[in-house]
Amino acid sequence: MTTVSEVLDQLNKEGYTVDFNLRDDCLMGPGDAIQLYPDDFQVDRHYRFEGPSAPGDGAVVYAISSLQYGVKGTLVNGYGISSEALNTEMVKALQKHPIFYASPEETAGPLEKSNEATPQRPAGTRPLNAPLLVLDLPQAQAQIKQESAWHRSDRNALTLLQADGLRLVLIALHAGAEMKTHAAPGIISVQVLEGHLGFQAEGQTVELKPGQLLTLQANLPYSVAARQESVFLLTMANPAAK
Repeated sequence: MTTVSEVLDQLNKEGYTVDFNLRDDCLMGPGDAIQLYPDDFQVDRHYRFEGPSAPGDGAVVYAISSLQYGVKGTLVNGYGISSEALNTEMVKALQKHPIFYASPEETAGPLEKSNEATPQRPAGTRPLNAPLLVLDLPQAQAQIKQESAWHRSDRNALTLLQADGLRLVLIALHAGAEMKTHAAPGIISVQVLEGHLGFQAEGQTVELKPGQLLTLQANLPYSVAARQESVFLLTMANPAAK
């Protein structure tokens, strides 16, 4: 793929169908119906293109996904996101390494990983990977319901573990919220900690309540609907790390 249009066509075939626009503090979807703030999305991969006359005339195509909102889309931007009127957290979000499409060089780094403080999570460094990591799920459940994202939208999510072969995400949904149909590149499991979920896949709907755990093989489309206010733990295998 040598042109921006070729990349966009290929990404569209892979399910990146939403055309995002860049604002100073968030990404906007069609008709401003979708607003993704730095903690709401990840950059799966990006492509750089040099202009015909000078590298500065080029562009960057971002493949962006949001697990908690169940959407995938693209963003096209000129070189140097710092040249845009972006706040610091948006710049950091667009520069983050991808999760499922990490290169061998990126996955060969130190074992211990941690996040950085953000306006939504100002408490500071929080370990995301270590030789031994203890997770306090009740504390995490309380945290995501105290954050602004929970109050301004119908969901919130908190990454608990980000390892080379595994990712754990705690997701909270308001009653009636839905994660639209999408597929994960690796095996997933869904464990309900609070509430009641309707999980749809393979032509059937499974009702999940606390104490139940569901597994799903890779690349199978699924959707999630909250029958009532719910919190669940999503575990995702990372096949790219094998």
